[in-house]
Amino acid sequence: MNTPLLEVRYDILAANARAVVDLCKKCGVEVWGVTKGCCGMPDVARAMLEGGVAGIGESRLANLQRIRNAGIHAPALMLRLPHLSEVRAVVEYFDMSLNSELVTIEALSREAQRLEKRHGVILMVDVGDLREGLWPDRVLETALRVSRLGGIELLGIGTNLSCYGGVIPSESNLGLLVQLARQIEELLGHPLRFISGGNTSTLPLMAQGRLPAGINMLRIGEAILLGTESINRTPWPGTRQDAFVLHAEVIECATKPSVPIGERGQDGFGGRPAFEDRGLIRRAIVNIGRQDVLVENLACLDPGMDILGASSDHLILDVTHADERIHVGDIIDFKLGYGALLQAMTSPYVEKRVV
Repeated sequence: MNTPLLEVRYDILAANARAVVDLCKKCGVEVWGVTKGCCGMPDVARAMLEGGVAGIGESRLANLQRIRNAGIHAPALMLRLPHLSEVRAVVEYFDMSLNSELVTIEALSREAQRLEKRHGVILMVDVGDLREGLWPDRVLETALRVSRLGGIELLGIGTNLSCYGGVIPSESNLGLLVQLARQIEELLGHPLRFISGGNTSTLPLMAQGRLPAGINMLRIGEAILLGTESINRTPWPGTRQDAFVLHAEVIECATKPSVPIGERGQDGFGGRPAFEDRGLIRRAIVNIGRQDVLVENLACLDPGMDILGASSDHLILDVTHADERIHVGDIIDFKLGYGALLQAMTSPYVEKRVV
């Protein structure tokens, strides 16, 4: 086995997607599968589509090109607000995009008309998380202006919660989104196709039966990829949490003190780590580090092992109480949180293998 290796379990991803899609369907909600956490890995997109998602959501043009080059031509939604220098490619590759800036939508309009295409737009509304989105008092005016642009179809409005400010989706903030959608529909004289109520963090509200009527689209990544909800990172019902497993190889194993010896300054990343005195412990170093993965978002599958810390290329473990005695050459398995998955997928030094 070449290491470090990120194992991608296709069947588990497809089953996780099906579990989420089936639950949302009962509530009248369409699921778009978000592949950005896996850098647009085509097999991940295929698994999501096999599980029943309506389309693929991506934040990077290169990721969608990777998916398209693999022969996957499902509907595609651009998640990150387009920047002006890429509007032509957005129109060429994506069916629709999330937007909040009128100047960008006008540029999309010009490109769509030049290419003789129609590009769908979902206007993003900031209902409190303070990432992207129009402030509510600007939504109606902007929607009216967008509706008059050639080559553009105003498909709906949406919001994003929990990603930046950690604001939890609620009946209040999503109720505001629905209220604004109804006002747009009255203004334009026709219904909107989408009221997009956020991401995985909205699932608990929906499962509690408290999702405001009218929300009909969610953009789901984490619940499918990792089988967890994104508010408290607890397992999501009907899903598995082992669709991805990171394997790393032990390159040193020795008994050493648990606290560094000597006067200490900053570590290699400018921090001043604290150390728990555990006495003499058996310490293993594996061949992965901060250049490859978000260490704080990793956990050993063996409950008898603890992660002590990391440098750029080395991850240090306490394996004193491991299920089996650890030696050089052994493979250690890790589960990943969303940040660790994203970084491991991005790292060119981590091999990826679909099983």
